[in-house]
Amino acid sequence: MPEIRTIINMTILKGDKGERGDRGTPGKAGVDGPLGLRGVTGPKGSKGDTGAPETPAKSSSRPSPWAERKALHSADHYQALIFDTVFVNLGEHFNMFKGKFYCFVPGVYFFNVNIHTWNFKETYLHLMHNERPPVILYTQPSDRSIMQSQSVMLSLELNDEVWVRLYKRQRDNAIYSDDVDVYITFNGHLVAPKV
Repeated sequence: MPEIRTIINMTILKGDKGERGDRGTPGKAGVDGPLGLRGVTGPKGSKGDTGAPETPAKSSSRPSPWAERKALHSADHYQALIFDTVFVNLGEHFNMFKGKFYCFVPGVYFFNVNIHTWNFKETYLHLMHNERPPVILYTQPSDRSIMQSQSVMLSLELNDEVWVRLYKRQRDNAIYSDDVDVYITFNGHLVAPKV
């Protein structure tokens, strides 16, 4: 039997355009292309509003002594440097009559002592942490006086003391000052409170 194939001319069966179908599911994202060129810089923005004023630190949270004293000669015993004037004493942690800074805010502190040497005299000081001298300041006798400085960072606990003492007499040991200028200073500040 012969095979019969029916051929239909589809062009004559074409109807009117139908309505748009629902959106299909998105495909997978393609590979990122290369980075484009940097765009043109935009115009400068307008000036911002003035910020809120800084809140001053509580005096007990940032103790910082700064004091000075007059000349001193060594004795037969160690002497704490007692200060004549206090320029700054936030939190009142520094006692100028005892020459000692008392720690009420544990943390890391920076301390500095500056002195003026006396001609032909030795200068020998200890910067004390409680009863231990972590650093000294020393100059040999010389025919000229010079300014000397010593600094240290210390980790302090509650009620620790920091002070400067003049070494006891073995030779003529002294620090120089007069009534006109400030030569001898002791200062420090809290760097970071203990966490």
